[in-house]
Amino acid sequence: MQIALLIFLLLFGVLFVRQGNKLNKKTGQKLCNNNFDSLFIIAEIAVVLDGVTVYTVNHLDSVPAAVNYIAHALYFVSLQLFVFEHFFYWLDVTGGASGRGKRAACMIPQLFSTAATLLTMPFVYYVNGEYTNYSMGVPVYICFGDIALYTVLTIVFFLRKSAYIEHDKKMSFMMTIVTSTVIWLIQIIFHEALLASLAVSLIVTSLYLIMENPSVKEARLYHREMIMGFSTLVENKDNNTGGHIKRTSMYAEIIARELRKDIHYHYLITKDFIDNLIIAAPMHDIGKIGIPDVILNKPGKLDSDEYEIMKTHSTIGAQIINDTFGHTMDDDYKDMAYSVALYHHEKWNGRGYPEGLKENDIPLCARIMAVADVFDAVSAKRCYRDAMPLEKCYEIIREGRGKDFDPDIVDAFFRCIDEIERVARTANGGC
Repeated sequence: MQIALLIFLLLFGVLFVRQGNKLNKKTGQKLCNNNFDSLFIIAEIAVVLDGVTVYTVNHLDSVPAAVNYIAHALYFVSLQLFVFEHFFYWLDVTGGASGRGKRAACMIPQLFSTAATLLTMPFVYYVNGEYTNYSMGVPVYICFGDIALYTVLTIVFFLRKSAYIEHDKKMSFMMTIVTSTVIWLIQIIFHEALLASLAVSLIVTSLYLIMENPSVKEARLYHREMIMGFSTLVENKDNNTGGHIKRTSMYAEIIARELRKDIHYHYLITKDFIDNLIIAAPMHDIGKIGIPDVILNKPGKLDSDEYEIMKTHSTIGAQIINDTFGHTMDDDYKDMAYSVALYHHEKWNGRGYPEGLKENDIPLCARIMAVADVFDAVSAKRCYRDAMPLEKCYEIIREGRGKDFDPDIVDAFFRCIDEIERVARTANGGC
């Protein structure tokens, strides 16, 4: 079996090398996650060493004891590295691996278990099974414990973030965790089964096909570029909002990343949440395509009737997203784009529109968007007025704390004021 799996992984590796090194044409970055590279390489090494140990343990009379000893030590360590890399992969793709030293901290249990495995290698012994020989002893139990530890940690961490993780990642996670857990349990109960390589191979294959397939990632990039182009087209209809969608997207990203540092939001604001917010933010004013130009570009204050018409852009935008993009978007992204478009004018005190939602009833993404949108509206130059001084803009945001805006988001806004100001000072106003 190990030979068949090794051949499969080698063929799979050729495909991975050919496709996995594709670059994002805009950023020049690889489409595949770098941590998947490490996971894939360790998987191949583990399968090779599994095959070697199967041979050596069944030829104890002809294979030197030192060779058998070294092969088993390397195999045990490779399995431990694999389960750690699998845990860290999920940590990374959900945004939990951010922060200096996070990988080193996560590796502390791994280093202890690896050291324990190597130190207890003299206690390995070999059992003559009905179909094949196999190894047992303290290092084997340490490996089983390591697998159990990181599997539990992965499940706990993932469940805490599941509400803000994309559907395809949830499906991939369920497939890899359930499949690998069943196989590891069979291996633990029936030591002679020797199914570790099967678990390793299934994990990397499912992750590649569902999570890391470059063709799928390219299709998503093209789809998001199409949405960005459509948003820009709508922006050009409004003479007052030149560059608005780019700046508000940047503000929203900066605020979300800062807010994530707050322990209360750490598990809510995942990498998926931020990625979706960046591309959903440009859709917040898409409903303006349904507002008459005479109102949209009026060089002055709107009267009450005109203002009521202008307010409909939020519901028009949500409807456009549902009707036009609803069947071509990821569900998680569509839901966020819909919420941003519909609710970015809701206020913390419930006096906003269109539904008068208040406080935490307003989706988090829309609460972030509200601060970004208002700040850009007052800080950027318009055709009928100059940009307000930044201190005045800050005062407007500060005064809206707890009234118009979520207090936590306002606090996050001011904690990253330097970044906000750098973006604001580049605004050209579009006029």
